[in-house]
Amino acid sequence: MNQNTVEVSRADLDAWLRGYGRAWETKDATAAAELFAADARYFETPYAEPFEGPDGVRDYWSGVTADQRDIVFEYSIVTVEGGIGVATWSSKFTTISGGVGVELNGVFVLEFAANKKCLQLREWWHAR
Repeated sequence: MNQNTVEVSRADLDAWLRGYGRAWETKDATAAAELFAADARYFETPYAEPFEGPDGVRDYWSGVTADQRDIVFEYSIVTVEGGIGVATWSSKFTTISGGVGVELNGVFVLEFAANKKCLQLREWWHAR
């Protein structure tokens, strides 16, 4: 756990995940970036270099959602312990370029900063 991580409640995590879902479903990279602390690190996969800070998140989201439409995001909170939250999530969307349906299923491990913004996001996901 990062030394800057602060305790969050289940309600805090739920609110953050709702915001994340809204940002994804509306393809709003700025709203996604606003969920992250200034010194945040976003690991899309375990071995990837992280996207850093809100600007890194905004740049990543602008690209990754560009070919998505009809996005539906769902989640379930697994646990909250101190400043760490764990949630499972799924998303369905259609690619704009080819009209292909995509289904993703994954897990988030999240650490939060004092302002209830995400300090670190680690995700593992699979596509079908």
